[in-house]
Amino acid sequence: MDRTVLTLARSRRLTRDVYELVLEGDASAFTRPGQFAELALPGKFLRRPISAANFAPGGLLLLVRAAGAGTEALVRSAPGTRFDALTGLGNGFDAGGIGLAPLYGLARALTAGGIVPAAALGFRTAEDVFYAEDFAALGCRVFVATEDGSLGTKGFVTDLVRRFLPECDYAFACGPTAMLRAAAGLEQLRGGQFSLEARMGCGFGACMGCTVETKSGPRRVCADGPVFRKEELTW
Repeated sequence: MDRTVLTLARSRRLTRDVYELVLEGDASAFTRPGQFAELALPGKFLRRPISAANFAPGGLLLLVRAAGAGTEALVRSAPGTRFDALTGLGNGFDAGGIGLAPLYGLARALTAGGIVPAAALGFRTAEDVFYAEDFAALGCRVFVATEDGSLGTKGFVTDLVRRFLPECDYAFACGPTAMLRAAAGLEQLRGGQFSLEARMGCGFGACMGCTVETKSGPRRVCADGPVFRKEELTW
């Protein structure tokens, strides 16, 4: 973990409430996809944890959903805004050395290593879909589900796996707890790595505010996760 200052270089609105942010600064603390940063926002007591969609030593790519006052302030920030940040937090995905936001960075790392994953992406409606073309540009087979059927398959991301990916027996997953719980229940999956979402106070394990129960006892999402192996989790 490093404490540094990141500067907003540019932002782009992807959907009605999702934004792509490019931050410049020292991001060398990031070593694997699935790790996150905690950004301090003016007037907000707690930092906001944001997963990195991609990273390089000189900056981060973030995909942020404006879901509250903090993230709304973040996506409305003007280019040149500077953020006090904790970077390289969490353990990330273990992919042999190599949501949706952290999965894009993982897909980039996998394809760079010669492994081309399939991407099953679930959204509420067609208006909410983003980054499907970016996954396809990496060479991934992309499957999209929307709850109302306005684009792709009508249903949930788990329906995509059952219907189009019967050979899939291992999954990297990120998203709401209900979706992860459903994915964990797929009989075809022998294993997987799941990135959990949780409200965080400190972001580095001191406050214990993001503790979840696992088969080996209480674990902190920020310090022991956010990525856990499927067989570790209890629902």
